[in-house]
Amino acid sequence: MMRKNSRIFSTEDARRQAKRRLPRLIFDFIEGAAGRETGSARNVSQFDNIMLQPRVMADVAQCSLATELMGQSYKVPFGIAPMGMCNLVHPKADTSLADTAKAIGFPVCLSSAASTSIEDMAGMAGSHAWFQLYFGASEEASLAMVDRARVAGYDTLVLTVDVPQVSRRVRDLRNGFTVPFAMTPSAFMDFATHPRWSLSTLAFGAPRPMNFTDSNGVNTFDRGASRSGADWAFLEALRGKWPGKLIVKGVTSATDARRIRSLGADAIYVSNHGGRQLDSVPPAISLLPLIREAVGPDFPLLFDSGIRNGEDIIKALALGADFVMIGRPALFALAAEGAAGLNALLKCFEAEISVVMAQLGVTSISQLGPNVVFDNAAAKGDGLEKTPRAALQLAAKT
Repeated sequence: MMRKNSRIFSTEDARRQAKRRLPRLIFDFIEGAAGRETGSARNVSQFDNIMLQPRVMADVAQCSLATELMGQSYKVPFGIAPMGMCNLVHPKADTSLADTAKAIGFPVCLSSAASTSIEDMAGMAGSHAWFQLYFGASEEASLAMVDRARVAGYDTLVLTVDVPQVSRRVRDLRNGFTVPFAMTPSAFMDFATHPRWSLSTLAFGAPRPMNFTDSNGVNTFDRGASRSGADWAFLEALRGKWPGKLIVKGVTSATDARRIRSLGADAIYVSNHGGRQLDSVPPAISLLPLIREAVGPDFPLLFDSGIRNGEDIIKALALGADFVMIGRPALFALAAEGAAGLNALLKCFEAEISVVMAQLGVTSISQLGPNVVFDNAAAKGDGLEKTPRAALQLAAKT
């Protein structure tokens, strides 16, 4: 239930508060992206180029946000994307994400680079927890982490394949952001001018990647290490080893998508890493219809990159996604108001989805498709509503 005095009514509200409350070094780590950050900006702005076609006089008194993905029912069509070191924004960020996932009924995906261990997140989120795998120092080390996830009870594994090498993120370089963290004079001043964040972080202990500790208790995480071992041979080996559902994340090519499907993945996660890996990458929402066409109408697709409100979620679902994952907005909300902020923002998303569905004249997520996307060119041509295929082509070209 939304806290009465919450000041969060949109992602932008959460972002403004987060920017005030967080040290610049931490805020820039969350918001920053590759290169000049034009790829990240395009992810967001491209949603503004996609219009929806309202329909009137439909009976929309009862709209359901429930949906199914890979045989599992969820109360809403979205979940939380894997993000490293969430506890940097709030000492109990991972706990809040787990609690909210159980309360609302959606998945929360724990990153390999999380500030909570595989085992602890499984204990907190139960069946709502997914685990995201980055290829580690070796195939042996990576599969050992997979074994930990299996023993801990995870049913869904997400292999991220779009980070063969971590990109240059200029904000992080300017701020001296490193993992493990090194205190510099500028960082000291940054923290000193944000006492609320600094004191709460000190009280709970500085976050660190919790899944890379060796037998001697030494943390072995190397943020800049190559992850190029996540290749086609590794995917085949992983599919043979992992008994549960396997999702491949970071796919932007239709050709790659077809090959991943042929190797036995249960779902594909369309994402350009929020623009954090390649500045020149096309907007993820423009690639989604192409990948949907490549894999067929029934193969499960997840999506992230550029989502900022419930209307964006509707657009992604209409253009081919079966499920949407939320990244930066969740961290902004946690930084702004903790668990209350996260709940407030997600309630905003739920309300927006419901309103948009009513405007479109649909009552269930399954009714969303390219038919609800407005094709301006077709409308000017003959006054007729576009075909689903024309809508897909429009979204891919704009």
